[in-house]
Amino acid sequence: MLCGIQLTRLVSRSPLLSSSLSFSRSSSTPLLIRTVAMAASSPRSYNDAIDALNSLQTPFAIIEARRKAGIRPDANSVLEMRAYLARIGYSSSDLDRLGIVHVAGTKGKGSTCAFVDSILSQYHGSRGTPRKVGLFTSPHLIAVRERIRIGSRPLSEELFARYFFQVWDRLESSQAAAGDDGVVVAPGSKPIYARYLTLLSYHVFLSEGVDAAVYETGIGGEYDATNVVDRPVAAGISTLGIDHVYVLGHTVDRIAWHKAGILKPGRPAFTVEQVPEAAAVLRERAADKGVDLRVLPVDPRLAGVKIRPDAAFQKKNATLAIALAEAALQRLDPAFSPDPHGPLPREFVDGLEQVVWRGRCEATEEDRVVWHVDGAHTVDSLKMAARWFAGEWAEEGKRSRAGPKVLIFNQQGRVEAVDFLDGLCNTVKKADPAGRGFEHVIFCTNVTYAATGYKRDFVNHQYNPKDIENMTMQRVFAERWSTLDPSANVMLIPTIEEAINKARSLGETVEDDQKVQALITGSLHLVGGALGIIEKADAL
Repeated sequence: MLCGIQLTRLVSRSPLLSSSLSFSRSSSTPLLIRTVAMAASSPRSYNDAIDALNSLQTPFAIIEARRKAGIRPDANSVLEMRAYLARIGYSSSDLDRLGIVHVAGTKGKGSTCAFVDSILSQYHGSRGTPRKVGLFTSPHLIAVRERIRIGSRPLSEELFARYFFQVWDRLESSQAAAGDDGVVVAPGSKPIYARYLTLLSYHVFLSEGVDAAVYETGIGGEYDATNVVDRPVAAGISTLGIDHVYVLGHTVDRIAWHKAGILKPGRPAFTVEQVPEAAAVLRERAADKGVDLRVLPVDPRLAGVKIRPDAAFQKKNATLAIALAEAALQRLDPAFSPDPHGPLPREFVDGLEQVVWRGRCEATEEDRVVWHVDGAHTVDSLKMAARWFAGEWAEEGKRSRAGPKVLIFNQQGRVEAVDFLDGLCNTVKKADPAGRGFEHVIFCTNVTYAATGYKRDFVNHQYNPKDIENMTMQRVFAERWSTLDPSANVMLIPTIEEAINKARSLGETVEDDQKVQALITGSLHLVGGALGIIEKADAL
């Protein structure tokens, strides 16, 4: 029994996950098969591509079986990626043409990649170099095509679909082909979801003539799908902490071992200051690989540069991005020579100040609600999100206009996430002069819409559908929060859309000069779904 927890419109309903199914409602024939069969007579659309991509997700039951058997990614994962690369007509040496900047880390790797992309794009605008800048990141916020960007813009639906099915058809028709290391994957087979997108990104960037590409690793580094890159222009490792413990290990030194897998002999490599256990492993692995790994203090040239948010962790990310962008430009532009003692070039300052990295520390106002949005998936990053949120409304001049505080949170399928809540709750309480935390706390699933279920781009077969329908994880969160703060109004709401609407309805109860202060944090799938609903956008 959930004591003191409001259960909002949680009913037993089969349509909750209806749009996650890969089958036509009017036929038992899989939609994917019908789509491929129609390919000869009609062009294949973006939606067709997303349906095909979703068919490559590993189902929850298989993930659970592997977990129980102790099966984790290993060296074969990278060998298989090399074989798939060969199947679509490329070798690892072809990737050298992309001028890849490779970034791993626990916290800040996405922001670092966005900074590098923005700096290089500014340099392109003023000097014409690089010719084209590519960016590959994960996960997406609203649309899958956001993961593959050229000129800082997501691929169009048309371009994504065209290149998607070029790769699909090559894998369907190609005979067995060995990768650089002689490993063969079966004819007609395809890599799983995230690896397919990585493979697709290489094809897109090579086809489009990209000569500077920024790559964010998915999970880890050593066995990550992006680690088929043998000669990156530079590699960077952002702040390390505890994440993806099942795959990477439960200690920061084990995690550091995996992240250091992207370091390559003879290639420039950079990291920021790390906790001692992580720093020791990075030094050891760098020495074993013959890599000169530079540890960067915060760059003094950032003085006067408007980094958002104005926080130490973001200045670390910006510092790492500066070093990586300098390494890339030294390769691309013979006239470029970094000056560590002079001011940053105008392109660097503009790139850092004008970067757009959605879903991280951004606020937007409506008539009655201020939405604070920050994707955060570790204990430390949630504390940072809470400190940023508190800083937005706790200043003397803003406090009187701040209405009730509302939290919307989810982290699906991660049992350890319940321990993330303590720091989030206590940080906000301490920031309030009266010691009040969130007056209203909403735990929802990542299901997008009340009537139609998931947006196509958000379909995720990796989680137990019963747990989502029964809100199993959300109930655990609610019980913990009620213990942490018995005064909070804790609610379970099935979908992101309904959670947003509930927060808006709370805005109708505040004084005319006040606004609800809402924090949406946790899963990037939650954050993306929320932004899509708030902004009525199809991609960011």
